[in-house]
Amino acid sequence: MNIDQTKIPQATAKRLPLYYRFLESLQSSGKHRVSSSELSEAVKVDSATIRRDFSYFGALGKKGYGYNVNYLLSFFRKTLDQDAVTKVALVGVGNLGTALLNYNFSKSNNTRIVMAFDVDENKVGQEIASVPIHHMDELAERMNNEVEVAILTVPANAAQSITDKLVAADVKGILNFTPARISVPEDVRIHHIDLAVELQSLIYFLKHYPL
Repeated sequence: MNIDQTKIPQATAKRLPLYYRFLESLQSSGKHRVSSSELSEAVKVDSATIRRDFSYFGALGKKGYGYNVNYLLSFFRKTLDQDAVTKVALVGVGNLGTALLNYNFSKSNNTRIVMAFDVDENKVGQEIASVPIHHMDELAERMNNEVEVAILTVPANAAQSITDKLVAADVKGILNFTPARISVPEDVRIHHIDLAVELQSLIYFLKHYPL
């Protein structure tokens, strides 16, 4: 089935890894069939949204039967390129960066931090969880157009200048953990994750929208 991925809504695309992770756990438990209502309960997305998300990819299930777990898993593995390993660089080996290196996407088969960068001479030349730490000045040389995704965990005042270096090194995707709203060219995608904002949002909803 040939699917134009550009026609898939971004909200749907963001939910696909969530579906994939749950389907993996279902397969591991030996379950062969799952309904949209079961998926809904597990991933906390309403059934109608799940059915609409899946409809963009054609007939993935049968009414009254649900979805075949192995088929869905195989389909989304190909859709999400799970068989191809994406190499990631981490820039900024502070507390958060160190935690991410130790975690290193242990539940993912296709995403791996392969190198890290920092300016602290006490960290350069060391390894954390088998990931080598290089000096920031070596960024372009070490990445050598082989790494297209970077995680940014540096001080906010350094975020833009380092982003410019990443763009010059041909990085195409940046996961930004800094509070800075950095600018990138149109052909580079950036996702912002501001933990402080997310926490403030959670507290606001707890106060004003009680369950």
